[in-house]
Amino acid sequence: MRRRALLPLLVLLAASCSGSYEAGPSSPAPPSPATSSAASSPGSANVADWPTYHGDAARSGRSTDFPSAGQPHLLKSIQLDGAVYASPVAASGVIVAATENDSVYGFDTSGRQLWRMHLGEPSPAPERPCGNIDPLGITGTPVISGDSVYLVAEFARPVRHELFALDLRSGNVRWHRSVDLPGRDATAMQQRGALSVAGGRVWVTFGGLAGDCGDYVGRLIGAPLDGAGSLVHYDVPTAREAGMWTPPGPVVDAAGHLLVATGNGASVPGDAYDHSDSVLELDTAARLIDSYSPAAWARENAGDVDLGSVGPALVGDRWIVQGGKSSTVRVLRQGHLGGIGGEVSAQDICRVFGGTAVDGDVVYLPCTDGVRAVSVDESGGLHVQWHAASSIAGSPVIGGGRVWALDQEAGVLQALNPATGRSSGQVQVGVTSRFATPALYAGLVLVPTFAGLAFVRP
Repeated sequence: MRRRALLPLLVLLAASCSGSYEAGPSSPAPPSPATSSAASSPGSANVADWPTYHGDAARSGRSTDFPSAGQPHLLKSIQLDGAVYASPVAASGVIVAATENDSVYGFDTSGRQLWRMHLGEPSPAPERPCGNIDPLGITGTPVISGDSVYLVAEFARPVRHELFALDLRSGNVRWHRSVDLPGRDATAMQQRGALSVAGGRVWVTFGGLAGDCGDYVGRLIGAPLDGAGSLVHYDVPTAREAGMWTPPGPVVDAAGHLLVATGNGASVPGDAYDHSDSVLELDTAARLIDSYSPAAWARENAGDVDLGSVGPALVGDRWIVQGGKSSTVRVLRQGHLGGIGGEVSAQDICRVFGGTAVDGDVVYLPCTDGVRAVSVDESGGLHVQWHAASSIAGSPVIGGGRVWALDQEAGVLQALNPATGRSSGQVQVGVTSRFATPALYAGLVLVPTFAGLAFVRP
């Protein structure tokens, strides 16, 4: 990753409330809340919450109340104690950001820090067999449900993964528990997908590290929202790999089912089908309901050109648009994924990595050579509407009559015309991760960066 020392000096805001909590090696039972004085933020009753990755459980990436956008300008760049890979989330006037240093921050909409909770020591690179994030702390986007913030932190000595519930107002730890299950190597498992809430549980996905090393497998875990009771889980039935690593995490459909994309698995041509390179539909007991895989799934496994690089995009209550590491974009039916080779349509469009945004029948794809707008017709056919500049490849969101997407290499947030894909404004925010995506809240575009968090006013 790029070193933050290469970035310009940013504003460091003084904390109004700060605490720390050192998670133990194993924490099956919820502990008492951490000591941290409470802080309050004015409520935002008239502001639509953005409590999860791309704003809602369907990952639509569309704000319903964002003001009309003019020329964007940078209000504040807030330096935090580590790189921010996860998207910010926000509810009830509190903006939450999490860092790879295993710290979580709460801000109000002016950028004033309300609280900080440091959860423990993140995992350094020498503790893991491969990977490209150092240190590795909180990578998956948290989710807010009620007055709790849920997130997974990775810790050092030994490498382990803990699910936390924090109080939204104060940052205090309400409970935490291990989400490392027997049978796999925790040092090879990475929690990168955003967390979701459905069916009274918070859902966590696992994949592998960059380099696909070690004994890992795609895994979905559901934990009760109160931290008590048993975990439910689903492991992809492959020998190894088939990670659920894409940043959007589980997508929740209208039936309340969870949709996940899996990466390349161990099976190759001649082997039995193992649900790798697939879109899987699971219920809220983590039971597999349905699946889709390309007819050439085994060959795609062998070539590492699977579907696992992007989350399923729900279009209305009828279609799913699914891209991947190859240039083929497919349309599936909601409620009947089609099994092997059962797509409704397929078209050679682009390689897609990250999270989509959806507005009506138009899906905005984070293509590696520039965001594209693709519409879905009544019969499930795909039609490319426009192609943005090749450097604008970040996972897009929609609000204020603009599509907001990052040019990650240049550290620039672009405001694109949703009808043409042309830029109508831009602002320097700082260097970001490849999968960084903004959040839209209270008239702000909130951008995670390697230095911290940028507040942009459109």
